[in-house]
Amino acid sequence: MSRSWSQRPRRRPYQQRPRSTWRKFFDYTLAVLFLALVALVVARFDRVSTRQESGKAIVNDGDTITLGNERIRLRGIDAPEYTQSCKRDGADYPCGKLSRQALAKLIGGRAVSCSGWQRDRYDRLLGDCKVGDLDLNAEQVKAGWAVAYGDYELEEAAARVKRAGIWAGSFEEPRDWRRTHEGVVEPKHGTLASVGDTLRELFRFH
Repeated sequence: MSRSWSQRPRRRPYQQRPRSTWRKFFDYTLAVLFLALVALVVARFDRVSTRQESGKAIVNDGDTITLGNERIRLRGIDAPEYTQSCKRDGADYPCGKLSRQALAKLIGGRAVSCSGWQRDRYDRLLGDCKVGDLDLNAEQVKAGWAVAYGDYELEEAAARVKRAGIWAGSFEEPRDWRRTHEGVVEPKHGTLASVGDTLRELFRFH
């Protein structure tokens, strides 16, 4: 015959063992380090805050302009270097100079506005730039005077189909040309680059 509920032995309530001095020290230290990390990140948000620049632009090449004292590289695209040549109809032509002329024509002496926060290896601001509602980054790729470089793949595909700009002949990718002539390798301006740049800026100590 089973015992009634009232007759069954009662279990002692669970009693948590007191934390040791070292465990308390570890927990407090971890909490302080976490709060310090949060404070560091908050204090450095200004490094990844978007910057706005506007004014009359000096066109340096097919993907770089200067606004005031700020040199700006058009984000997500890569144009032939100013001294770079391409081939068309079996002959060389100055595609770098034509790319610069194309960007200057798009701007047409009007005010340019750019926004961005990342910087490249030359400390140029990586910007999304417009003249009014005209997206300069996208238009340079659509016109075939720059290639997609982490963005604007659809615009590049359209330029390929139309054989616009440098796609009318053959050319060396601007990054490959730089690697050969200048020994420079520049990472693309894609999503992974943005994440990496964010972390680097938040935890940079200079």
